[in-house]
Amino acid sequence: MKIAFLTPEYPHPKTGGSGGIGTSIKNLAMGLLAEGCSVRVLVYAQKEEGVFYDNGICIQQIRNIKFKGLSWYLTRKKLENNINTLYDNKEIDLVEAPDWTGITSFISPKKCPVVIRLNGSDTYFCHLDQRPVKWVNRFHEKRALKNADGLLSVSQFTADTTNEVFHLDKKFSIIPNCIDMDVFNNNNINCNSNNNVNENCHNNGTVNGNNINNKNTILYFGSLIRKKGLLELPFIFNVVVAKKPEAKLILIGKDVPDIISGHSSTWQMMQGLFSPAALLNVTYLGAVPYDEIKNQISRATVCVFPTFAEALPVSWIEAMALEKSIVASNIGWAPEVIDDGVNGFLVHPKDHLHYAAKIIHLMEDSDLQKEFGSAAKKKVSEKFSIQKVALQSLIFYQSLIQ
Repeated sequence: MKIAFLTPEYPHPKTGGSGGIGTSIKNLAMGLLAEGCSVRVLVYAQKEEGVFYDNGICIQQIRNIKFKGLSWYLTRKKLENNINTLYDNKEIDLVEAPDWTGITSFISPKKCPVVIRLNGSDTYFCHLDQRPVKWVNRFHEKRALKNADGLLSVSQFTADTTNEVFHLDKKFSIIPNCIDMDVFNNNNINCNSNNNVNENCHNNGTVNGNNINNKNTILYFGSLIRKKGLLELPFIFNVVVAKKPEAKLILIGKDVPDIISGHSSTWQMMQGLFSPAALLNVTYLGAVPYDEIKNQISRATVCVFPTFAEALPVSWIEAMALEKSIVASNIGWAPEVIDDGVNGFLVHPKDHLHYAAKIIHLMEDSDLQKEFGSAAKKKVSEKFSIQKVALQSLIFYQSLIQ
């Protein structure tokens, strides 16, 4: 089978920065390749046209058309023509696109089936954030969903919420995000790194400078943004430090402007929320290479994800695969990833005292850390491995084509 993915992002130096959608597509693409499929990724909004290969995946870069007032329509028609040509030339059998901004809203290939996989639309995230959505995004996202030949969602919560916010009654097949467990495996982690936490940090001297390879390290990795609970994390950590002064907090990820307050830096906003004692124990490393993130996860004692808005977070699965004990948000999608009290703890991000208590509990109980870590890895192997998810996706594609 020949599968194409239409996306605004893909994790490769030639295609620019990428978030969760691009990472999810690459993971799935590698799994489909292993199943004998041909995979092409159509990356739009590129600076130049081009085709290259990434570990067997054909990456096609596509420039948007610039024409005042009609760029959105002409770009969609260009993508439609590309899809039709590839289908007519028997280079693809099916194309999958994300729900974000509804890129397929005016794309109607002659014969090629179009699948949309929910990873969270702008309308979905605005609903969870309780803020207004741009009407044009809502329009395109709803139209794309109504016109799709097949519908997938990475979580049941995201499917149900999407139907609710768009006033639809669509049936979604639930297939989660996945990771390569051969990559996220403690046997492949370099735990002997001599990197000091303040070598690349962006904290203006407000950190302790100790090596992070210790039993008192709390790690958050992901974008520094309000919707992921980063404005709650300081209050949680303040409670932890008041009871465990030796606790350290490591932050990894891109600093994102705050869309609600208009502040240019979430990290700067966070610094004002930490107590003086807690701030001394915080290290912000900024964005780091992917391989280094794995090292940081492996050396952490507890990973925390106090998020308010997700579809099905890959970061949680990565930490689980590396057998980390986790305290995460208990909102919506969370029980589809973590079983509370079995392979992690789930707590509402605004319940600072309870959240901090769970972190402290894990930091002080090494046996529970191991118990949660072992159960977490087992859960990932059974539900979120590339092999499992690729096979589920392939069965869905085959049923749609037939």
